[in-house]
Amino acid sequence: MTTALLSALPQEQSSLVHHLTHSRRIVHAGRVFWQGVLWGQPVVLALSGIGKVAAATTATVLIERFGVSRIAFTGVAGGVGEGVSVGDVVIAQDYLQHDLDVSPLFPRWEVPGYAHTRLVCDPQFSALFLEAASAYMVSAERLLGSENAGAVAIQTTDLCGHPSSHPSAAVAAQHPTPRQVHHGLIATGDRFVSTQWESDRLRNDLVAAGHNVLAVEMEGAAVAQVCFDYGVPFAAMRTISDRADDAAHVDFALFVRTVASCYAEHIVQRLLQKL
Repeated sequence: MTTALLSALPQEQSSLVHHLTHSRRIVHAGRVFWQGVLWGQPVVLALSGIGKVAAATTATVLIERFGVSRIAFTGVAGGVGEGVSVGDVVIAQDYLQHDLDVSPLFPRWEVPGYAHTRLVCDPQFSALFLEAASAYMVSAERLLGSENAGAVAIQTTDLCGHPSSHPSAAVAAQHPTPRQVHHGLIATGDRFVSTQWESDRLRNDLVAAGHNVLAVEMEGAAVAQVCFDYGVPFAAMRTISDRADDAAHVDFALFVRTVASCYAEHIVQRLLQKL
C-alpha cells in the first residue's frame, strides 16, 4: 500500500525528500512528484499548491495516476479555537469549508450533493497520526527541558539535526507553556485569515452553529472531499503557526522552515513506522 504525503509548501517537505530512498522524480499536470521509500514504506511526496482547487487537483492525480492507498497532509494553520496556541499541533477529525455558502438553496456550509457540512477524516488513520504527534511532542518537550536544565546551547542544531535553532526552543521563547496536540474540526477556505476581526467572526459564526473549530487553513477540506469521492483514507496534521490575527504574517516563513517542517519530519516518521 502506497501512502501519499501531501504538503502545501516546499519547506514542509524538503527534509522528507532528503530521507527518500529509491527515489524517482515525476512531473505531471505541472507538478513534481517524488516516488520512493521512506522509513520502510512506499510513498509518493507531492506539493498540493495553495488553495482548494490546486489541492483537489493534486489529490486527484495522486489517486488516479499513482494509485495511492491513503493520503496524509502535513502543513501549518492559524489557530482559532480556545486553547489552541502557536506551536501546538492539530490532527483533523473532520473538515468544513468556511467560505462555502449556497444558502438559501442549501444550509450554510453544506456541500451540495453530499448532504454533509463536515467531511470526516478516516478514524483509524487519524488515530495513528494522533499517536505519532502526541509521542513526538512529549519527546520534544523532554529534550527541550533537559537542554534548558543543563544550560546546553540550543542554537546549534534543530530536532532534525540541521544547523538552526531548536524548533521547540523557537516556540518556547515566545510561548512558554507546553505544546499540546488537539483533535477536532479544521475549517478550510480560499483566504488567508489574517485579522483579529475576521478570525473572531469566523469562529463565532461556526461555534454558534455547533461547529467547534480549532484551526483554519486553505487546502484540507478539498482533499477530504476528493478522498471521500474515491473512498481513499485521509488524515491531516497542522502545526499552528499563528492565531489567524493581525500578526499572522509575522515570521511565517521562518516558522515554517524552523518549526513546522521539523515537526512534520518527525511525526511523519513515527506515523509511517506505525503502518
